[in-house]
Formats: sequence, C-alpha cells, structure tokens
Amino acid sequence: MGMTMTQKILAVHAGLDQVTAGQLIEADLDLVLGNDITSPVAIHEMEKMKVDGVFDKDKIALVPDHFVPNKDIKSAEHCKCVREFAKKNEITNYFEVGQMGIEHALLPEQGLTVAGDVIIGADSHTCTYGALGAFSTGVGSTDMAAGMATGKAWFKVPSAIKFNLTGKPSEWVSGKDVILHIIGMIGVDGALYKSMEFTGDGIANLTMDDRFTIANMAIEAGGKNGIFPVDELAAAYMKEHSTREYKVYEADEDAVYDEEYTIDLSTLRPTVAFPHLPENTKTIDEIAEEIKIDQVVIGSCTNGRLDDLRIAAKVLKDRHVAEGMRCIVIPATQKIYLQAMEEGLLRTFIEAGAIVSTPTCGPCLGGYMGILAEGERCVSTTNRNFVGRMGHVNSEIYLASPAVAAASAVTGTISCPCQLA
Repeated sequence: MGMTMTQKILAVHAGLDQVTAGQLIEADLDLVLGNDITSPVAIHEMEKMKVDGVFDKDKIALVPDHFVPNKDIKSAEHCKCVREFAKKNEITNYFEVGQMGIEHALLPEQGLTVAGDVIIGADSHTCTYGALGAFSTGVGSTDMAAGMATGKAWFKVPSAIKFNLTGKPSEWVSGKDVILHIIGMIGVDGALYKSMEFTGDGIANLTMDDRFTIANMAIEAGGKNGIFPVDELAAAYMKEHSTREYKVYEADEDAVYDEEYTIDLSTLRPTVAFPHLPENTKTIDEIAEEIKIDQVVIGSCTNGRLDDLRIAAKVLKDRHVAEGMRCIVIPATQKIYLQAMEEGLLRTFIEAGAIVSTPTCGPCLGGYMGILAEGERCVSTTNRNFVGRMGHVNSEIYLASPAVAAASAVTGTISCPCQLA
C-alpha cells in the first residue's frame, strides 16, 4: 500500500519503512516551537521531569509574540520565564523584542523550517510550515516539554484528504479565499485529525504567501496538518531563506485518501466567514444585506506577510478609511515591517487613516491592540471568529482576505475592492 507525503515523512523520522493510518509511532523532531503563552507551561513541566537541559539547543525556537511587547505584569513575567530559560539553556533561536515577529511568519523567514522536517509547536497554527513540504502540527505544552527534553514525540499516523487544485485565481482572490472556501465546503471538523494534502497544477498559480495562509488554517478544518508539494517556487524560497538541506517527499501513486476534492481556483470568489465559525462562509456576491463594521485588522500569522500588506495598500492607496473606523495593520515580522516601510506601504496606511503596529498576535486572540466592545463588529484577516475571540462575547468577527478587509475599511461595510468606485 502506498503512502501519502505526510506518511512518508513520518515513516523516515520513526525509522520505519512503512506506516499506515492509525498507527502509533515515535518520531524524531527537527524543531520544537513555543511562544510566550505556551512555553512557560512547558518549562515548568520540564522542571518536574528533572532533566539535564534540552535535547538540542539549535532545534528549539522560542518566540514571544502573543502579548509582546509586554501587555501587563503577567505577560512580562511569562516573557521573563522564557527569556531566563533560553539564556540558561543557550537556546540558539530565541527571538526577543527587536528581532521577533509572529512565530509562523518568522520561522520560515529565518530558514528554520524546510521540506521533509517534522516540527511540533505549542501553538495550533504550527501547521503553517506544510507550505514548504514539512510535516508540522500543533501540540500541547506537555508534549512541547517532552519534545524539548527528548527530541521525540508520539504521533498517531493521520489518514489524508486530497485537494486537487486547478486553474488560476481571479483578481482579488487569494489563498485566504481558497482555504475559507474549503472550510465552508467540508466544515470545521471535516478533516478531523487528517492530513490535508494539496496537489494539482493550480498550485503553480499560488504564491508562497498564499500557501502559508492555506496551510496555516488547516487546523480550522480540524486537520492534523496541511501540506504542499515542493515545486520550484518552494525550492527557491528555501534557497533564499535557509542554509539547511531539505528533502522532498512525494505521495505514492497508490496512496490512500479518505476523500478527494477538485477545486477550480478560477471559479472562486472573495469569501467571508461570518460569526461564529470559520465554516460559516459566504462569497461577496451572496452578501445581500449591508453589514456595518467598527474595526478592521490586517495582520496575524495568517495574513501579515508582505503580499498581504501590498494588496491592502493597493486598495487603500489614495483612499481613506470610513469615518469612525478603526483600521489596524500589523506586519508579521520586523523584516516585513522594514520592507513595507521601504516600499512606502506604511505611508499609504497612515495617510489612509490606519495605524501600524509592531509585530504581535495581539488582537487575534483578544489579547490587546484591538479588543472589541459589546456589539462591535470587526473584519479581520485572522483565523478564528469564535464567540468572544477578539473581546466581548457579544462582539462579532468576520474573517476575510486583506483585499476585502481593506475595502471594508474604506466603505465601513463588508465590501470587495471590485465594489469600490
């Protein structure tokens, strides 16, 4: 029986010739990730284990990004805990304020994730690195602690769903629209503990930033991971950002999939997920009523990359956000921030009446830098719109692409750039 991409990667890291869906394995890890919320819990668990340091100081990444710069005393104590642990164990890849960014944008940019890796992170959106052909998945803080101590993790080998992507997206349709379409189609548990494996000639028409976005939100369909084949674009990205060797795995022709879907990208339209689940999707053409909004957030580990900022700036150029509108733009890393500044994107945002924040996850999880009051509505390029996710339990979040978010900021209602005068 053939194996999927994910199964091949896991087999090699488990030292096995073959694995099958449902099999329990112990696999070697190439990278263990934690942030300022999850790392302190893992660090305290490691202290209980009474282990002598970490398994490999070069294969751990600690990225304070959720409440950073420190929001309050508690967040400052969390960061202090991580900082002291990193110093004590001489962690190579510790990213303090000034070097940091949102973890899932920062790690690929730093060349720490490459094709063929097995990566765990104490953050659910660790599945982002599947865009580069790696197996990456979120775990709990206890599993992170065990990973830092031993360099190994237990997995149940996932079965898979194949998504065959064809065609070319039209203007204003991006990776965010693709993944929202898929989640709307299969539901938030449609890929529960399964590998979402993307294939097809349409992938060539998706940028790396599109692919990072799609892989990032695999978890919102319940997926264990999302993964893309390694083509010339992915190889070029890794060559530009990393000095590490990578290994390409391809699914066998007789690999077994639980389901297979074909999606013609040319037929997709800008898509919005309505409250309070990512599966509650409508295309921009299906939104009949005028939905007034109070805030727009453009950023996060899903859509804070350079392509996202360029698209938002293209929409906002020579326009102004609606009266009373709060538009918050958050570049995902310092490098992206600097590039956006050099390209004049930050000037465009500020002249349009938006504000630009230092890299942070802040508003996505209701942390800070954009909390919603009772009754307020936000169009956000983040990944979750659960009840109370960004603030008051009676607020509402509409998930959308940077293009739709920027257009909505201009009109004050949920809009597409194609609807702007």
